[in-house]
Amino acid sequence: MYQTFEVTARPEQGPPRLKALREQMTAAALDGFIIPRADAHQGEYVAARDARLAWLTGFTGSAGFCVALRDVAGVFIDGRYRTQVKAQVADVYSPVPWPETTMAEWLRAQMPDGGRVGFDPWLHTVDQIAQAEKALAGSGVELVQCENLVDTIWADQPAPPMEPAKVHPLEFAGESHEAKRARLAKSLMDAGETAALITLPDSICWLLNIRGADIERNPVVHGFAILHSDGGVDLFSEPSKYDGMAPHLGGDIRLHAPDAFLAAVAALKGPVRIDTSTVPQIVADSLGAAARPGAEPCALPKACKNGAEIEGAAQAHLRDGAAMVEMLCWLDAQKPGTLTETQVVSKLEGFRRADNALQDVSFETIAGTGPNGAIMHYRVTEETDSVLEDGHLIVLDSGGQYLDGTTDITRTIAIGTPPHEAAQAFTRVLAGMIAMSRLRWPKGLAGAHIEAIGRMPLWLAGQDFDHGLGHGVGAYLSVHEGPQRLSRVSNIPLEPGMILSNEPGYYREGAFGIRIENLLVVQTAPALSGGDAHREMLDWRTLAFAPIDRRLIVPELLDPAALEWLNSYHAEVKTKIGPRLSEAAKQWLDTATAPL
Repeated sequence: MYQTFEVTARPEQGPPRLKALREQMTAAALDGFIIPRADAHQGEYVAARDARLAWLTGFTGSAGFCVALRDVAGVFIDGRYRTQVKAQVADVYSPVPWPETTMAEWLRAQMPDGGRVGFDPWLHTVDQIAQAEKALAGSGVELVQCENLVDTIWADQPAPPMEPAKVHPLEFAGESHEAKRARLAKSLMDAGETAALITLPDSICWLLNIRGADIERNPVVHGFAILHSDGGVDLFSEPSKYDGMAPHLGGDIRLHAPDAFLAAVAALKGPVRIDTSTVPQIVADSLGAAARPGAEPCALPKACKNGAEIEGAAQAHLRDGAAMVEMLCWLDAQKPGTLTETQVVSKLEGFRRADNALQDVSFETIAGTGPNGAIMHYRVTEETDSVLEDGHLIVLDSGGQYLDGTTDITRTIAIGTPPHEAAQAFTRVLAGMIAMSRLRWPKGLAGAHIEAIGRMPLWLAGQDFDHGLGHGVGAYLSVHEGPQRLSRVSNIPLEPGMILSNEPGYYREGAFGIRIENLLVVQTAPALSGGDAHREMLDWRTLAFAPIDRRLIVPELLDPAALEWLNSYHAEVKTKIGPRLSEAAKQWLDTATAPL
């Protein structure tokens, strides 16, 4: 099994650890300390060694932070985690709704007389510190760089990951690292910049056509890089991870130990591009006046997949879709009350593992039945494992890391006879998902401009959900990839080749959850008769294929165009996935995709 179900953090561990942290704060003459979810590379996912927020507080969400003061400790969480945090942290921690309440606002309220709040400059970006300091101006609250106080009390902190790197074949990458480096170096030269700093591991892996296993579920190698305007790269990563890779790296990629990074940065002559939203504060401090803020050079090129990457994703989704259908067929044959969430997760992974290209799951499978489905990023453990009862819905959000692509798909499935209220909400979620899937839009629009399309059916019923409509997805890289998103805060224009999720949902705390998700790729839309000839339009190509539970659909709540889309999609599922199935699953799929 790639996924296990052990409990990784417990609420009762929080109070003694917070007490020990406060003792370190006192010794360092600090009134507070900030504990982010981030690591030094500023990616979304962290290795076990860097899971300081979870270790200290018990909160295991993928976003958030804690601010520990002498007499209060706030855990800042967004809308995705407001149910989850209640079960994971002890009452010595106070959940704080974020970003509605900013850290600066909270500190001003909690520290009216001011004070010194420490932070590890490796774990906070330039933008984060600049924004906080601006918001705290005149408050008397001072942010102070210091050593990481959590590390001083974490006696059994795991060692840094040391997994070997591997070559990502050209047949899947679609472009050599020599060509990528030359293309990006030209953009630096054209901008009059001598170099760019890259701290995100997935960007480095994309640029150099390498992959690794330094973070579970994410095939990346930890490291930092300096891309020079001549196309050369100084790579700061544990050299032992690259045994036998010299022929792939070539002479223009120079390998150094990670602890040499700051000195190399300090020696650079500017202007040097840094992305202030991802570069740690300590790195910018080392660079000094040579820094020139700008977009990380890999971000957009990595997001806009080439033909090989798109075809790889498409093929991976077809195989992944077959695994999903085999699992759905098996699940439908089980009687309510006879299965638990962990059994569903294990069975699905078993079907995926039949594919030799599978390297890992792309994230911990979310399998939440009944009330657990309302926990948006629920992770089942041996202690929370729940039975799938008659009348439940189960939210099954999962994916695989295949050599040719990363998958992510969510289906909500009825167990026995679903409540009518849940079926109505499910149909509204489906209507939003279909509306986004059918959308055409003028080139130049960003996720913020179109995201509401997927929410409108819920809004009309006075309902909504507290997560974005969609996120970017990598090419055998991170399942959450920026900079593009379908989100009201995303202003990055969508471009052909970008892969995004389309996943509206609805969550009734204590009762049920609903989410339906397909991955889509942006493409140039064909011209329409009578359309503006001068106006370039974009639309979507659907990548994910698996049936949507017909038992949860209230047909009269779908308009004719949506119903036509659904029937066409199900026909495509049958055509594309059917030939890949066992006889039993093929027969089940015939019924599951019958027209409504």
